[in-house]
Amino acid sequence: MRFGLMTEPQLGMTYDDLLRSARFAESIGLEVFARSDHYGFMGFDGPPATDAFATLAGLARDTERIALCVLMSPITFRHPAVIAKSAATIDEMSGGRMRLGVGTGWLEHEHTVFGLPFPDREERFSRLEEALAYLRAALGREKGGFSGRYYSVEGPARPAPTGRLPIVVGGSGARRTPRLAGRLADEYNITAVRADGVPERVAEARQAAVAAGRDPDALLISMMGPAATGPDEVAFRRNIEAIAATDPFHRPADLIVEQLTDLGLPVGAGPQARDALDRLASAGVQLFYLQHFGALDFGLLEEMFGILDS
Repeated sequence: MRFGLMTEPQLGMTYDDLLRSARFAESIGLEVFARSDHYGFMGFDGPPATDAFATLAGLARDTERIALCVLMSPITFRHPAVIAKSAATIDEMSGGRMRLGVGTGWLEHEHTVFGLPFPDREERFSRLEEALAYLRAALGREKGGFSGRYYSVEGPARPAPTGRLPIVVGGSGARRTPRLAGRLADEYNITAVRADGVPERVAEARQAAVAAGRDPDALLISMMGPAATGPDEVAFRRNIEAIAATDPFHRPADLIVEQLTDLGLPVGAGPQARDALDRLASAGVQLFYLQHFGALDFGLLEEMFGILDS
């Protein structure tokens, strides 16, 4: 299993917080550092939500080796031309370390606050499908241009990506999302799904890749979710209490444990958490983004990654 760190800056993180987090992830050898793309979130009074692409551009210059990823940029926020230009520029600035996650958008509240259109679910999926085809053409992944109902591009944009600039598609849906990922993405990221629902989604994505004439094994399968562990039961209880103490949703420790257990995510003392991770790997997950919501305790995170990767 490969690992990344997933942060949620809309819950209260400045750029300096992100930089410390990315440098920490880099220092312990994680593959990728990721952040969400939200303009706000209900009920939180921390630092204002920073812009995903602006902060990733900063991290491109302020880190050295770790891959940088946005999970996911809503197609409702930006025209795909802006997404393509921003992503290719960050890829150049980072020496080819950018990964681009694109999604439908789901949080109506932030659209209302900023006066952004929030089409119905069917239109958002249609726009996402076109945006993915547009991005493949604009980033030079497909020859020629693209023309659809909502978007069109005549050919590759400049600058071209410095690296491969993988496109990531993710979500919790059982059919449409994995099929889009299999047809048009390089990575399929599974989010907010019970472990027993993972094999079905992986199969859908790989079957869609085959139907599109692509190598199904070339599609990276990743999962994003929280985890909580410790080397033994005493350390685990200490760590889960620490996680609960800074949880922005004010969940007690036992509720967090219950929710992670129900989802089949890594939770409990070392052997129990690793068993959960092994089950995800057997289901097809190759990369696990540990999603952390509260204040980032780097000592706690380093201990947890060390246990999960042992």
